[in-house]
Amino acid sequence: MNITFRQLRVFTEVAAQGSMARAAETLHLTPPAISMQIKEIEAQVGLPLFDRNGRAVTLSTAGEYFLVHAKRLLAALKDADHAMARLKRVEHGMLTIGMVSTAKYFVPHLLARFHQERQGLDVRLRVAGNREQLVALMQAGEVDLSIMGRPPREVATRAEAFAAHPLVFIAPPGHPLAGRRDIPVAALEDHPFIVREHGSGTRSAMEGFFEEHRFQPRIAMEMSSNETIKQAVMAGMGLGFLSLHTVGLELKSDLLKVLDVQGMPLMRMWNVVHLGGKVLSPAAEAFRFYVLAHGEAHLIAHDTPILAAIGKQRA
Repeated sequence: MNITFRQLRVFTEVAAQGSMARAAETLHLTPPAISMQIKEIEAQVGLPLFDRNGRAVTLSTAGEYFLVHAKRLLAALKDADHAMARLKRVEHGMLTIGMVSTAKYFVPHLLARFHQERQGLDVRLRVAGNREQLVALMQAGEVDLSIMGRPPREVATRAEAFAAHPLVFIAPPGHPLAGRRDIPVAALEDHPFIVREHGSGTRSAMEGFFEEHRFQPRIAMEMSSNETIKQAVMAGMGLGFLSLHTVGLELKSDLLKVLDVQGMPLMRMWNVVHLGGKVLSPAAEAFRFYVLAHGEAHLIAHDTPILAAIGKQRA
């Protein structure tokens, strides 16, 4: 097939937008130009890549398979560009950072400080709903670096820990367990839990803790949002298990309490991760170094008021 990278970019954008007109706006081309490029690609492939329904388009079965390979080729081209930039010692261009939703409470501030020193960079954030979704973005070559807890085992990566990640049980003020000290895990048995969905690193950490203590929690609800879980816990619908980084404002406002459960907080680590065979751009390498050098101090500063609020609640 004699398909150009420009045509691959057009194809992936149409697939992402589900519309040739919207893809044309994004790529600053005319709709007829987009349509012509897609027809040329389909002629080269010998199969229809889209099913047409008026102005809307959806990937055909062949299109879904072709999209996987198109993304791989574009990711390989991006790696080649990064390698050449490294040789030229260039630190500009676009940097895309992926992160799990729990990391959104501190990564944007860390990235903003990094960006102040490198104004020439176009910095973008991709927030994945959970760990599994972030791994998919990494495999598709859509992020340069990722900030996550437990590194993936299903794909070869380079993961470097940079800061502690405490996870805690939370309850509403006035809950029977809120005023107790050194609570045994068995005391949680009579209380329902509102938890993150399967595929979330927080859910995996919670299940590991309960398995270690041979405890079966009574799960009342699963939710894919930390914010929704906090609201449900504040409403008295059950106990929660979340990252300490996510509950700072609620603790300082006395809207939530951290339970003093034995063996808690559960300490995990934050990691900066990229695919094992990926050649990092100078910008990505610079941000990786910045996270490893400054990430821990940034999180300590972030968590200090939270820990002070916990101490005040327990005093």
